[in-house]
Amino acid sequence: MHQCCINPSILSADFVNLESELARIGSADAVHVDVMDNHFVPNLTIGLPVVERIQAVSRLPLDVHLMIQDPDRWAPGYAEAGAESVTFHVEASAAPVKLARDLRDRGAKAGMALRPATAVEPYLDLLPELDMLLIMTVEPGFGGQSFLDVTLPKIRRAADAVAGSGLPVAIQVDGGVTEETIYRAAAAGATVFVAGSAVYGAEDPDAAITSLRNAAQKALSRD
Repeated sequence: MHQCCINPSILSADFVNLESELARIGSADAVHVDVMDNHFVPNLTIGLPVVERIQAVSRLPLDVHLMIQDPDRWAPGYAEAGAESVTFHVEASAAPVKLARDLRDRGAKAGMALRPATAVEPYLDLLPELDMLLIMTVEPGFGGQSFLDVTLPKIRRAADAVAGSGLPVAIQVDGGVTEETIYRAAAAGATVFVAGSAVYGAEDPDAAITSLRNAAQKALSRD
């Protein structure tokens, strides 16, 4: 049986009270931090100084997702800040292999993200350079969107490629993750799940994490 990870996205949290919002997700595996620059995506969130402060107060490791232009320049700084994993978008990177190696050299796990319409096949040769492959299940840029089932075949192809390679690369999904959709994503082969509204929109975020974990584990236990 594969084990799943639930990484709540603080994009759906109260930004005025981030430290107390972190305390509400103590049962999570990591904190998913969305960095948006209003260029690669049409939204602006937080940058490195805020992430450094989150890193300083969080009891959970940080899973940083960079939705920014020129990640080759900016991503290593997030690794140096202590993030456990840093994920960049392949559509924005000029040299993804070099960037993944730079992240690992700085002590972070290297993640690579693909937008829903980006095919995974051209990048499968990069799997040895990666620790995680993020398949976006919504268009990046905003929380609260509905899960795109059209991405499920891509998740399956990515998971099959990882299994065939024998490499310890996690398949992460981000966008529209609920108790219903997490089962389908897990059945397709994903093992790391980003959930924002489903967690922070719940009265008890920790209970929501448990429900999501149980739903995913039910699908993963079929293997």
